[in-house]
Amino acid sequence: MAYLLPTEFVTKMVDAGESKVYMSTRDTLIRAFMAGAILALAAVFAITVAVKTGSLLLGAVLFPVGFCMLYLMGFDLLTGVFVLTPLAWLARRPGVDIPQILRNWGLVFVGNFAGALTVAFMMAFVFTYGFNIEGGAIAEKVSGIGEARTLGYAEYGVSGWLTIFIRGMLCNWMVSMGVVGAMISTHVSGKVLAMWMPIMLFFFMGFEHSVVNMFLFPFAIIMGGDFSVMDYLVWNEIPTALGNLVGGLAFTGLTLYSTHYRTAPKRQLTSNTATTAAPVSAG
Repeated sequence: MAYLLPTEFVTKMVDAGESKVYMSTRDTLIRAFMAGAILALAAVFAITVAVKTGSLLLGAVLFPVGFCMLYLMGFDLLTGVFVLTPLAWLARRPGVDIPQILRNWGLVFVGNFAGALTVAFMMAFVFTYGFNIEGGAIAEKVSGIGEARTLGYAEYGVSGWLTIFIRGMLCNWMVSMGVVGAMISTHVSGKVLAMWMPIMLFFFMGFEHSVVNMFLFPFAIIMGGDFSVMDYLVWNEIPTALGNLVGGLAFTGLTLYSTHYRTAPKRQLTSNTATTAAPVSAG
C-alpha cells in the first residue's frame, strides 16, 4: 500500500478538521446521522456474533466492519471531530474559532444520537416482532450490559465515574488511531487494515465509546433494562464523551500535531496544504 509520511498525514488531519468546521449544518447532520446508524448496526452485529458463537473475540474481530464502512463513505463520528477540529484552530486556519468548533461538536452529537436511536428502535422492533414477544438472548445480553455499565459504575461513586472517564480516554485513543491510520495510505486495503487493528482492540477490551453507547443504552432501556435515562446520562454518556474528548485529543491529536506538524519545514506544510484539500471523514 502507498504510505504517507507523518508530516504529510498530519497535514491531512488539520485539513480535515478545517473542512468539518466549515461544513453546512445540513451536511453535518446527515453525515453524523449515517455514522451513528452504521456504527449501531455494527455493534448489534458484533453482539449477535458473540452471543451466538460464545466468542467475544470473534465479535470484536468483526465489529470494525462498521467503522470502515462509515469512514470510507465520508461520514462523521463525534470521537473523530473531537480530535480533528481543534487541530485546525491550533494551526490558525483562517476563520476557525472555538464557537465554530463547539457548533460542529454539537451538530455531530445530535446527528450521531439520532442515527443510533433510530437503529435502536428498528432493532427492538425486529427482535420482538413489533413488540409482541420477548427480545431473546441478544436483547437480554444488551440489557445486562446497560445495567452493568450504569448502575455497576454508580455503585462505586466517584471512583466508578472516573473509571468510565478513563475507559473513554482509552477508547478514543484507539479509535482516533484508526481515524489517523486511514490517512497513512492512499489505497482502500491499506486504510481498512490500519483502521481494523485499533478498533478491534477497543471493542474487545470493553472501553467506552460515546456513539456506540448512544445505541446500546437506549436499546437496553427499550428492551427492559433496569436503569433510567438519567442513570445512562450521568453514569455513562457524559463521562464517556468527556473521556473520549480528552483521550483522543491528548494521546493522538496533540502528540502528532506537536511532533510532526509544528516541526515540519514550512515549505513542506505549504505544499501539502495546497495539494491535500479534499474532505476527509472522521470516525
